[in-house]
Amino acid sequence: MLDKILGEVDLLERHLSVMRVVSSMGPIGIMKLTEELGLSQHRVRYSLRVLEQMQYIKATPAGAVATSRADEMLKHFNEDLDGLISKLQTLRF
Repeated sequence: MLDKILGEVDLLERHLSVMRVVSSMGPIGIMKLTEELGLSQHRVRYSLRVLEQMQYIKATPAGAVATSRADEMLKHFNEDLDGLISKLQTLRF
């Protein structure tokens, strides 16, 4: 039952890693991202597409850059994660 959730957490971890690098190093292209993260190009490309659809990054001729929405999400990420952890802990029995 928890396998699907674990897979989603792994995907979230990858998207978050991409967004952090874009936020700190952008504008940045796919080749540099794959080098920085040690991921395959197709995984980085997928994460970039998802993040762009969520309006956390945008593509520019010079490479991907983070949006103000990404900056705001990253600023509150730890608080939001703590809330999720608290919610998950209520499932224990």
